[in-house]
Parts: sequence; C-alpha cells; structure tokens
Amino acid sequence: MQVVREMTAPAVEFVKRHRDPVTVQMVRSTAAATVAYVIAVRLSPEAAPLTAPLTALLVVQVTLYSTLTTGMRRVNSVVTGVVVAILFSLLVGLTWWSLGLLILASLIVGHLVRVDEFVPEVAISAMLVLGVTTHGDTAWARIVETLIGAFVGMGFNLLLAPPVWVEEAGESIEELARRVRQLMLRIGEEAAGRTPPHRAEARLHEARRLDHDITEVDADLRQAEDSLRLNPRVREGLLHRVVLRTGLDTLEICTVVLRVLARTLADLTKKRDPEPLFEPETGAVFEELLSEIADAVVSFAVLVTTSVSANAESAEERLASQLRQAAATRDKLARLLFEEARRDARQWQLLGAVLTEVNRILDEMDTEHRTRRLFEELDRHSQAQRARLPRLTRLWERLRRNRRDASPRPR
Repeated sequence: MQVVREMTAPAVEFVKRHRDPVTVQMVRSTAAATVAYVIAVRLSPEAAPLTAPLTALLVVQVTLYSTLTTGMRRVNSVVTGVVVAILFSLLVGLTWWSLGLLILASLIVGHLVRVDEFVPEVAISAMLVLGVTTHGDTAWARIVETLIGAFVGMGFNLLLAPPVWVEEAGESIEELARRVRQLMLRIGEEAAGRTPPHRAEARLHEARRLDHDITEVDADLRQAEDSLRLNPRVREGLLHRVVLRTGLDTLEICTVVLRVLARTLADLTKKRDPEPLFEPETGAVFEELLSEIADAVVSFAVLVTTSVSANAESAEERLASQLRQAAATRDKLARLLFEEARRDARQWQLLGAVLTEVNRILDEMDTEHRTRRLFEELDRHSQAQRARLPRLTRLWERLRRNRRDASPRPR
C-alpha cells in the first residue's frame, strides 16, 4: 500500500496543482463524450454514432448548477437542430440553397423555442446532422444518439458531483486585497514626502487598473457560486455565497474609494507643486494611517474567505483591533488636516475630501456594518425564494407549524 501511494504521489500532486475549471472541464467533457459514444455504439444502428458524443460534449458543464440550468437549454437546442435537419433531409437533402434555408430556419426556430444564448447551436447541430444524413432511417437514428448524449451529459455531473471552487475564489479575493494593500502603501510612502505630479498620476492609473482585477475576481466568484448551488456535498451553500459576494462588494467599494482618493491626491499635488503634499507631521500620520488601513483590507479578505469558525473569530478580532487603531490615527490626521486648512484655506475642500474618503473605507470594513449587510442579503434571498416558490414556501411553513404543534409540551 505504501508503494502504491509513493507511485501515485506525483499524479496526485499534479491533479491538485491543476485543479482549475479549464482542466476539470476538459476531463469531464472527454469522459462524458467517450461514455456517450460507447453507449451509442450498442444502441444506435449507425456504424459511427458521433452525434451522441457531440451532444454530450455540448451539454456537460463544470458545475452541477450550470449543468441543470444551461444543460436543458442546450439539450433543447441540439434536439431542435436535429429535428430541423431531419425534416430537411427527408425533403431536399444537402445542397447549397438547402443549407442556407436550413441555417435560416434553425435560427428562427431557435428563437421560437427560447434557447436564449444557444440559438447558434441549433443551426450548428442541424448542419452537422444534415451533412451526414441522407435518408429518414439514418435521421431518426440521430435522434436516438442525441438523446443518449444528452442523458450522459446531464447524468455525468448528477452522479459525479463536481468540485467546489470556493477555495479558488477565496484565493482570488485575498490576492485582490494584497494588490490594494500594496497600492495603499505606495501612496502613503509618496505622500509623506514631496510627490511629483506625474507620480501621483501614475498611482491614479494603478488604482483605475484595479477595475480589471475586480472583473477577474468576479468571474472566479461566479464560478464558486455556481459550484455551491444544488451541490449535495455543500451545507449552507447560500451562506457561503452571500459571505463571499458581500466581501467582494466591500472590496470593490474600497477600490473605488481608493481611486477617488488617488484622484484627490493628484489634484492636491498639482495645486501644491513644487511644495510638499502635506506638512511633515501630517504626511507621516497619513502614511501610518494608510499602512494600517492596508493591513485591515487584507485581514478583511481573510475574514470573508475563512470557513472554520475558530479561525473566523480570530480573524474578526484582528480586523476589529486594526480598525480601532486606524480610527485613532484617523482622528489624529483629522486634527492635523484641520490645522492645515486653517493656515491655507484654498485647499480645504481637497483636504476634507481626503478625510472623507478615508472614513468611507473604514466604515465599509466595519464589522457591525458587515454583519448588518449579511443579514440584509440573507433576508433578501429568502424573500426572493418565497416569492419565486410561494406554494412550496406555504407547504414548508405548514409542515413546520404542524411539527411544532405536535411536539410534546414541557410540564
């Protein structure tokens, strides 16, 4: 047994390192298409039933939720395309003008059956089937192959639960927080001394590029949310989704405010050039404050991506301590900025904007604010579910009421 573990250790390590959606999609699609072909060879009268693996390849998805939601539309689009191709093969066969009519008819029928984003797949399936179908018996065999491929593709993820991508989404969120932290540290270091206008503009462009990072993290988070839905291996999937989504929303707001802060500092640098951005003491306090906020951003990301309760409690305590320290430094900075505004009232609006933007970031990461936001999102999801399934909700509430009434009362 030990020898087997040592021999398979490299393969296991390779799988762990390459456990990403692209790799899993390739493996699952290949396996589903192969199984569909093996079944179709036994059940279809065709010598090479390639429509079955084609359909399985189109239907199978990475997550169980996407299989159930998009799989039905894909099955509908493929079957519709096959039916259209059968009708054309029975009437006219394959010519240049029949191919054009087939494509046009497939696109029209695709919109009529409401397959949404899979309308082109209706025409694709129809062309593939028409290209190898010349008479009715073969055409109906394609229907059997399509159903086999659809059944295999739908059942593949139902029987073999796909992986959960929460860990990958958490790593993306933490990486985004670290990028925000590095930018905050650079802004604070440069603001403590004399900042040239071109360098302040460079930091503003860096803050704007964070929007692209948020888009990538949002894609990873959507993948994780889909993997949590309807997954039998996951408990409290809704809570996991809400925690991650609200955490990313908070980080996105922080990056937006950071971009506004960089814009304010760039404007203030232009107005004060060639003088320093702040007085020496004010600049030092501002650098200290951004350093503390930067550390709090990373702690916030760790908090929202931590699943173990003990670790979550320690992460929340660390974040609360960092926010209290940052709030004390903020109060000190406010007094210094007020003194600078009194000495030079021309930039009081920009100095006030700096303090306002710092306050906004601290408020967004506040633990009480986060808890309140979580409860609001959970209530919103519950209300949406009740509105979407009113009969099921009433039945569930009736069962809970009957169980409560039937339970023995304490004497």
